[in-house]
Amino acid sequence: MSDDSATWALGLMSGTSMDGVDAALIRTDGEGIAAFGPTLFQAYGDEERAVLRAALKDAHGMTAREDRFGRLAEAETVVTDAHAHAVAVLLIAAEKKGIRPEVIGFHGQTVHHAPDRGFTAQIGDAGVLAERFNLPVVYDFRSADIRQGGQGAPLVPVYHRALARKAGLTPPVAFLNIGGVANVTLIGEDGALTAFDTGPGNALIDDLVFNATGARFDVDGAIAAQGRVDANVLGQLMDHPHFETPAPKSLDRNTFRADAAAGLSFADRVATLTAFTAEGVAAGLRLAGAPVRTVIVSGGGARNPVMVRMIAERSGVEVVPAGNVGFDADFVEAQAFAYLAARRLKGLPSTFPTTTGTPVPVVCGEIA
Repeated sequence: MSDDSATWALGLMSGTSMDGVDAALIRTDGEGIAAFGPTLFQAYGDEERAVLRAALKDAHGMTAREDRFGRLAEAETVVTDAHAHAVAVLLIAAEKKGIRPEVIGFHGQTVHHAPDRGFTAQIGDAGVLAERFNLPVVYDFRSADIRQGGQGAPLVPVYHRALARKAGLTPPVAFLNIGGVANVTLIGEDGALTAFDTGPGNALIDDLVFNATGARFDVDGAIAAQGRVDANVLGQLMDHPHFETPAPKSLDRNTFRADAAAGLSFADRVATLTAFTAEGVAAGLRLAGAPVRTVIVSGGGARNPVMVRMIAERSGVEVVPAGNVGFDADFVEAQAFAYLAARRLKGLPSTFPTTTGTPVPVVCGEIA
Protein backbone atom coordinates (compact mmCIF):
# COMPACT_ATOMS: atom_id res chain seq x y z
CA MET A 1 0.00 0.00 0.00
CA SER A 2 1.33 3.41 -0.97
CA ASP A 3 1.17 5.79 1.96
CA ASP A 4 0.23 8.52 -0.51
CA SER A 5 -3.09 6.77 -1.15
CA ALA A 6 -3.92 6.43 2.56
CA THR A 7 -5.95 8.95 4.53
CA TRP A 8 -7.02 9.29 8.14
CA ALA A 9 -10.50 8.06 9.04
CA LEU A 10 -12.33 8.26 12.37
CA GLY A 11 -14.53 5.34 13.43
CA LEU A 12 -17.29 5.25 16.04
CA MET A 13 -18.92 2.27 17.68
CA SER A 14 -21.60 1.90 20.34
CA GLY A 15 -22.09 -1.81 20.73
CA THR A 16 -24.86 -4.03 22.02
CA SER A 17 -23.28 -3.97 25.49
CA MET A 18 -24.31 -0.28 25.62
CA ASP A 19 -21.38 0.62 27.85
CA GLY A 20 -20.39 3.71 25.91
CA VAL A 21 -18.85 5.12 22.74
CA ASP A 22 -15.59 3.81 21.30
CA ALA A 23 -13.77 6.17 18.93
CA ALA A 24 -10.57 5.49 17.00
CA LEU A 25 -8.48 6.84 14.15
CA ILE A 26 -6.67 4.80 11.53
CA ARG A 27 -4.78 5.69 8.38
CA THR A 28 -5.94 3.53 5.47
CA ASP A 29 -6.60 3.39 1.76
CA GLY A 30 -9.63 1.16 2.36
CA GLU A 31 -7.60 -1.99 1.75
CA GLY A 32 -4.44 -1.98 3.87
CA ILE A 33 -3.71 -0.32 7.22
CA ALA A 34 -0.92 2.26 7.23
CA ALA A 35 -1.11 3.38 10.87
CA PHE A 36 -3.19 3.43 14.03
CA GLY A 37 -4.05 6.76 15.65
CA PRO A 38 -5.45 7.98 18.97
CA THR A 39 -8.43 6.27 20.60
CA LEU A 40 -11.08 7.25 23.11
CA PHE A 41 -13.68 5.52 25.26
CA GLN A 42 -16.55 7.59 26.61
CA ALA A 43 -18.86 5.78 29.03
CA TYR A 44 -22.59 6.32 29.00
CA GLY A 45 -23.94 7.69 32.27
CA ASP A 46 -26.59 5.81 34.22
CA GLU A 47 -29.37 8.06 32.91
CA GLU A 48 -28.21 7.62 29.30
CA ARG A 49 -28.08 3.84 29.69
CA ALA A 50 -31.58 3.86 31.18
CA VAL A 51 -32.88 5.71 28.13
CA LEU A 52 -31.15 3.27 25.78
CA ARG A 53 -32.53 0.25 27.64
CA ALA A 54 -36.05 1.70 27.43
CA ALA A 55 -35.59 2.35 23.72
CA LEU A 56 -34.54 -1.27 23.16
CA LYS A 57 -37.89 -2.41 24.51
CA ASP A 58 -39.81 0.08 22.38
CA ALA A 59 -37.82 -0.90 19.29
CA HIS A 60 -39.49 -4.30 19.10
CA GLY A 61 -42.47 -2.50 17.58
CA MET A 62 -40.44 -0.90 14.79
CA THR A 63 -41.42 -1.70 11.21
CA ALA A 64 -39.22 0.91 9.50
CA ARG A 65 -35.74 2.22 10.23
CA GLU A 66 -37.15 5.75 10.55
CA ASP A 67 -39.65 4.90 13.33
CA ARG A 68 -39.02 7.00 16.45
CA PHE A 69 -41.95 6.33 18.79
CA GLY A 70 -41.80 5.81 22.55
CA ARG A 71 -38.30 6.50 23.94
CA LEU A 72 -36.60 6.05 20.56
CA ALA A 73 -36.43 9.76 19.69
CA GLU A 74 -34.97 10.57 23.10
CA ALA A 75 -32.49 7.73 22.73
CA GLU A 76 -31.41 8.98 19.31
CA THR A 77 -30.61 12.37 20.81
CA VAL A 78 -28.59 10.66 23.56
CA VAL A 79 -26.65 8.63 21.00
CA THR A 80 -26.01 11.57 18.69
CA ASP A 81 -24.88 13.91 21.49
CA ALA A 82 -22.60 11.28 23.03
CA HIS A 83 -20.94 10.54 19.70
CA ALA A 84 -20.54 14.24 18.87
CA HIS A 85 -18.81 14.81 22.20
CA ALA A 86 -16.51 11.81 21.64
CA VAL A 87 -15.55 13.09 18.18
CA ALA A 88 -14.84 16.58 19.50
CA VAL A 89 -12.57 15.26 22.26
CA LEU A 90 -10.74 12.83 19.95
CA LEU A 91 -10.17 15.51 17.32
CA ILE A 92 -8.35 17.63 19.91
CA ALA A 93 -6.01 14.70 20.66
CA ALA A 94 -5.57 14.04 16.94
CA GLU A 95 -4.75 17.65 16.11
CA LYS A 96 -1.88 17.59 18.61
CA LYS A 97 -0.39 14.76 16.52
CA GLY A 98 -1.00 16.53 13.22
CA ILE A 99 -3.87 14.22 12.32
CA ARG A 100 -7.02 15.43 10.55
CA PRO A 101 -9.51 12.78 9.42
CA GLU A 102 -11.21 13.04 6.05
CA VAL A 103 -14.23 10.87 6.89
CA ILE A 104 -16.18 9.61 9.90
CA GLY A 105 -17.62 6.10 10.10
CA PHE A 106 -20.67 6.17 12.39
CA HIS A 107 -22.27 2.85 13.26
CA GLY A 108 -24.90 4.25 15.63
CA GLN A 109 -26.69 2.19 18.27
CA THR A 110 -28.44 -0.97 17.12
CA VAL A 111 -31.90 -1.15 18.66
CA HIS A 112 -33.40 -3.91 16.52
CA HIS A 113 -31.91 -6.44 14.12
CA ALA A 114 -34.24 -8.78 12.25
CA PRO A 115 -32.70 -9.77 8.90
CA ASP A 116 -35.28 -12.55 8.53
CA ARG A 117 -37.80 -9.71 8.11
CA GLY A 118 -35.45 -7.66 5.96
CA PHE A 119 -34.98 -5.12 8.71
CA THR A 120 -32.24 -3.59 10.87
CA ALA A 121 -32.25 -0.32 12.80
CA GLN A 122 -29.40 1.77 14.20
CA ILE A 123 -30.26 5.12 15.79
CA GLY A 124 -28.14 8.27 15.70
CA ASP A 125 -28.28 11.32 13.43
CA ALA A 126 -25.38 11.24 10.98
CA GLY A 127 -26.45 14.56 9.46
CA VAL A 128 -25.87 16.35 12.75
CA LEU A 129 -22.32 14.97 12.94
CA ALA A 130 -21.58 15.86 9.30
CA GLU A 131 -22.75 19.42 9.80
CA ARG A 132 -20.98 19.95 13.11
CA PHE A 133 -17.60 18.63 11.97
CA ASN A 134 -17.82 19.54 8.29
CA LEU A 135 -16.84 16.02 7.28
CA PRO A 136 -18.60 13.29 5.29
CA VAL A 137 -20.16 10.76 7.65
CA VAL A 138 -20.78 7.20 6.48
CA TYR A 139 -23.66 5.55 8.38
CA ASP A 140 -26.36 2.86 8.10
CA PHE A 141 -23.78 0.25 7.14
CA ARG A 142 -26.11 -2.74 7.41
CA SER A 143 -29.21 -1.90 5.35
CA ALA A 144 -27.68 -2.21 1.87
CA ASP A 145 -26.54 -5.74 2.66
CA ILE A 146 -29.97 -6.73 3.99
CA ARG A 147 -31.65 -5.28 0.89
CA GLN A 148 -29.51 -7.66 -1.14
CA GLY A 149 -30.67 -10.62 0.96
CA GLY A 150 -27.79 -10.71 3.42
CA GLN A 151 -27.77 -10.83 7.22
CA GLY A 152 -26.35 -7.32 7.58
CA ALA A 153 -23.81 -8.75 10.05
CA PRO A 154 -21.05 -9.31 10.89
CA LEU A 155 -19.49 -6.26 9.19
CA VAL A 156 -15.97 -6.39 10.59
CA PRO A 157 -14.50 -9.50 8.83
CA VAL A 158 -12.92 -7.56 5.96
CA TYR A 159 -11.12 -5.42 8.55
CA HIS A 160 -10.04 -8.52 10.47
CA ARG A 161 -8.34 -9.75 7.29
CA ALA A 162 -6.53 -6.41 6.95
CA LEU A 163 -5.40 -6.71 10.60
CA ALA A 164 -4.11 -10.23 10.02
CA ARG A 165 -2.07 -9.07 7.04
CA LYS A 166 -0.65 -6.08 8.93
CA ALA A 167 0.39 -8.33 11.84
CA GLY A 168 1.86 -10.96 9.53
CA LEU A 169 -0.41 -13.65 10.96
CA THR A 170 -0.30 -16.91 9.04
CA PRO A 171 -3.78 -18.24 8.19
CA PRO A 172 -5.82 -20.15 8.97
CA VAL A 173 -6.61 -17.88 11.91
CA ALA A 174 -9.79 -16.63 13.58
CA PHE A 175 -10.82 -13.32 15.10
CA LEU A 176 -13.45 -13.42 17.83
CA ASN A 177 -15.19 -10.27 19.02
CA ILE A 178 -17.17 -10.54 22.25
CA GLY A 179 -19.48 -7.59 22.75
CA GLY A 180 -23.13 -7.91 23.67
CA VAL A 181 -23.25 -10.60 20.97
CA ALA A 182 -20.20 -12.68 19.98
CA ASN A 183 -19.07 -13.04 16.37
CA VAL A 184 -16.19 -14.80 14.69
CA THR A 185 -14.24 -14.31 11.47
CA LEU A 186 -12.43 -17.31 9.98
CA ILE A 187 -9.61 -16.47 7.59
CA GLY A 188 -8.61 -19.39 5.40
CA GLU A 189 -5.18 -20.18 3.98
CA ASP A 190 -6.15 -18.44 0.74
CA GLY A 191 -7.48 -15.38 2.59
CA ALA A 192 -11.10 -16.45 2.09
CA LEU A 193 -13.49 -15.16 4.76
CA THR A 194 -16.22 -16.97 6.66
CA ALA A 195 -18.05 -15.11 9.42
CA PHE A 196 -21.09 -15.39 11.67
CA ASP A 197 -22.49 -14.54 15.08
CA THR A 198 -21.67 -17.43 17.40
CA GLY A 199 -24.23 -16.69 20.10
CA PRO A 200 -24.52 -14.49 23.19
CA GLY A 201 -21.55 -12.42 24.21
CA ASN A 202 -21.73 -10.30 27.35
CA ALA A 203 -25.33 -9.08 27.13
CA LEU A 204 -27.01 -11.76 29.27
CA ILE A 205 -24.27 -11.58 31.88
CA ASP A 206 -24.23 -7.79 31.95
CA ASP A 207 -28.01 -7.60 32.34
CA LEU A 208 -28.00 -10.14 35.16
CA VAL A 209 -25.16 -8.45 37.04
CA PHE A 210 -26.67 -4.99 36.58
CA ASN A 211 -30.12 -6.05 37.79
CA ALA A 212 -28.67 -7.84 40.84
CA THR A 213 -25.91 -5.46 41.90
CA GLY A 214 -26.05 -2.26 39.82
CA ALA A 215 -22.57 -3.01 38.42
CA ARG A 216 -22.21 -2.78 34.67
CA PHE A 217 -20.46 -6.12 34.15
CA ASP A 218 -18.68 -8.99 35.89
CA VAL A 219 -15.29 -7.37 36.48
CA ASP A 220 -12.48 -9.80 35.62
CA GLY A 221 -15.01 -12.65 35.71
CA ALA A 222 -14.83 -12.55 39.52
CA ILE A 223 -18.46 -13.57 40.04
CA ALA A 224 -18.26 -16.38 37.47
CA ALA A 225 -15.10 -17.65 39.18
CA GLN A 226 -17.05 -18.09 42.42
CA GLY A 227 -19.86 -20.05 40.77
CA ARG A 228 -20.36 -23.50 39.29
CA VAL A 229 -21.48 -24.21 35.75
CA ASP A 230 -24.75 -26.18 35.76
CA ALA A 231 -24.43 -28.63 32.87
CA ASN A 232 -28.18 -29.32 32.69
CA VAL A 233 -29.07 -25.64 32.46
CA LEU A 234 -26.31 -25.08 29.92
CA GLY A 235 -27.76 -27.87 27.81
CA GLN A 236 -31.17 -26.18 27.91
CA LEU A 237 -29.65 -22.86 26.89
CA MET A 238 -27.83 -24.50 23.98
CA ASP A 239 -31.08 -26.12 22.78
CA HIS A 240 -31.66 -23.32 20.28
CA PRO A 241 -31.79 -23.66 16.47
CA HIS A 242 -29.13 -20.97 16.01
CA PHE A 243 -26.39 -23.36 17.08
CA GLU A 244 -27.31 -25.88 14.38
CA THR A 245 -27.82 -23.31 11.64
CA PRO A 246 -24.90 -23.09 9.19
CA ALA A 247 -23.20 -19.76 8.50
CA PRO A 248 -23.80 -17.05 7.59
CA LYS A 249 -26.12 -16.11 10.44
CA SER A 250 -26.63 -13.15 12.76
CA LEU A 251 -28.39 -12.31 16.01
CA ASP A 252 -30.25 -9.55 17.77
CA ARG A 253 -29.05 -8.61 21.26
CA ASN A 254 -32.26 -10.06 22.71
CA THR A 255 -32.38 -13.33 20.75
CA PHE A 256 -31.53 -15.39 23.84
CA ARG A 257 -33.10 -15.45 27.28
CA ALA A 258 -31.62 -16.68 30.54
CA ASP A 259 -34.86 -18.08 32.01
CA ALA A 260 -33.44 -21.60 32.27
CA ALA A 261 -30.88 -20.36 34.82
CA ALA A 262 -33.45 -18.64 37.06
CA GLY A 263 -33.35 -21.32 39.78
CA LEU A 264 -29.58 -21.16 40.30
CA SER A 265 -27.68 -19.08 42.82
CA PHE A 266 -26.43 -15.73 41.53
CA ALA A 267 -22.81 -16.86 41.14
CA ASP A 268 -23.88 -20.12 39.46
CA ARG A 269 -26.08 -18.18 37.04
CA VAL A 270 -23.19 -15.92 36.07
CA ALA A 271 -20.85 -18.90 35.69
CA THR A 272 -23.36 -20.80 33.58
CA LEU A 273 -24.08 -17.82 31.33
CA THR A 274 -20.33 -17.31 30.88
CA ALA A 275 -20.08 -20.95 29.84
CA PHE A 276 -23.03 -20.36 27.48
CA THR A 277 -21.02 -17.74 25.60
CA ALA A 278 -17.99 -20.05 25.48
CA GLU A 279 -19.98 -23.08 24.35
CA GLY A 280 -21.62 -20.99 21.63
CA VAL A 281 -18.19 -20.15 20.26
CA ALA A 282 -17.09 -23.77 20.44
CA ALA A 283 -20.27 -24.97 18.71
CA GLY A 284 -19.80 -22.41 15.94
CA LEU A 285 -16.23 -23.48 15.28
CA ARG A 286 -17.24 -27.15 15.22
CA LEU A 287 -20.13 -26.56 12.84
CA ALA A 288 -17.93 -24.51 10.51
CA GLY A 289 -15.31 -27.25 10.50
CA ALA A 290 -12.74 -24.53 11.09
CA PRO A 291 -9.14 -25.84 11.04
CA VAL A 292 -7.89 -22.88 13.10
CA ARG A 293 -5.63 -23.40 16.08
CA THR A 294 -5.45 -19.76 17.16
CA VAL A 295 -8.28 -17.36 17.93
CA ILE A 296 -7.54 -13.65 18.44
CA VAL A 297 -10.10 -12.26 20.89
CA SER A 298 -11.21 -8.63 21.27
CA GLY A 299 -14.13 -6.71 22.75
CA GLY A 300 -15.29 -6.57 26.34
CA GLY A 301 -15.13 -10.34 26.74
CA ALA A 302 -11.39 -10.26 26.14
CA ARG A 303 -11.04 -8.66 29.58
CA ASN A 304 -12.83 -11.58 31.27
CA PRO A 305 -10.18 -14.24 31.98
CA VAL A 306 -12.79 -16.79 33.07
CA MET A 307 -14.62 -16.45 29.77
CA VAL A 308 -11.38 -16.61 27.78
CA ARG A 309 -10.32 -19.76 29.65
CA MET A 310 -13.70 -21.41 29.08
CA ILE A 311 -13.55 -20.66 25.35
CA ALA A 312 -10.09 -22.23 25.09
CA GLU A 313 -11.15 -25.31 27.05
CA ARG A 314 -14.41 -25.87 25.19
CA SER A 315 -13.03 -25.07 21.72
CA GLY A 316 -9.66 -26.78 22.02
CA VAL A 317 -7.89 -23.75 20.52
CA GLU A 318 -5.37 -21.21 21.74
CA VAL A 319 -7.20 -17.99 22.61
CA VAL A 320 -4.93 -14.96 22.34
CA PRO A 321 -5.97 -11.45 23.48
CA ALA A 322 -5.68 -8.98 20.61
CA GLY A 323 -3.24 -6.90 22.64
CA ASN A 324 -0.75 -9.78 22.53
CA VAL A 325 -0.40 -9.41 18.75
CA GLY A 326 -0.19 -5.63 18.71
CA PHE A 327 -3.86 -4.64 18.45
CA ASP A 328 -5.96 -2.67 20.91
CA ALA A 329 -8.60 -5.19 21.97
CA ASP A 330 -10.99 -2.46 23.08
CA PHE A 331 -11.01 -0.51 19.80
CA VAL A 332 -10.99 -3.06 16.98
CA GLU A 333 -14.63 -2.38 16.11
CA ALA A 334 -14.29 1.41 16.19
CA GLN A 335 -11.23 1.10 13.96
CA ALA A 336 -13.23 -1.19 11.71
CA PHE A 337 -15.88 1.46 11.09
CA ALA A 338 -13.17 3.95 10.17
CA TYR A 339 -11.87 1.36 7.71
CA LEU A 340 -15.36 0.60 6.35
CA ALA A 341 -16.01 4.32 5.87
CA ALA A 342 -12.84 4.59 3.80
CA ARG A 343 -13.96 1.59 1.75
CA ARG A 344 -17.33 3.23 1.14
CA LEU A 345 -15.70 6.39 -0.21
CA LYS A 346 -13.60 4.22 -2.55
CA GLY A 347 -16.64 2.22 -3.66
CA LEU A 348 -15.17 -1.02 -2.29
CA PRO A 349 -17.44 -3.81 -0.99
CA SER A 350 -17.50 -4.59 2.72
CA THR A 351 -19.73 -7.67 2.86
CA PHE A 352 -19.56 -10.88 0.87
CA PRO A 353 -21.53 -14.10 0.32
CA THR A 354 -19.41 -15.96 2.89
CA THR A 355 -19.68 -13.27 5.60
CA THR A 356 -23.33 -12.18 5.50
CA GLY A 357 -24.95 -14.48 2.95
CA THR A 358 -25.61 -11.78 0.39
CA PRO A 359 -25.52 -13.19 -3.17
CA VAL A 360 -22.94 -10.62 -4.31
CA PRO A 361 -20.34 -8.38 -2.63
CA VAL A 362 -22.02 -5.24 -1.33
CA VAL A 363 -20.77 -1.67 -0.93
CA CYS A 364 -22.13 -0.70 2.48
CA GLY A 365 -23.14 2.61 4.01
CA GLU A 366 -24.98 5.82 3.25
CA ILE A 367 -23.13 9.15 3.16
CA ALA A 368 -24.23 12.30 4.97
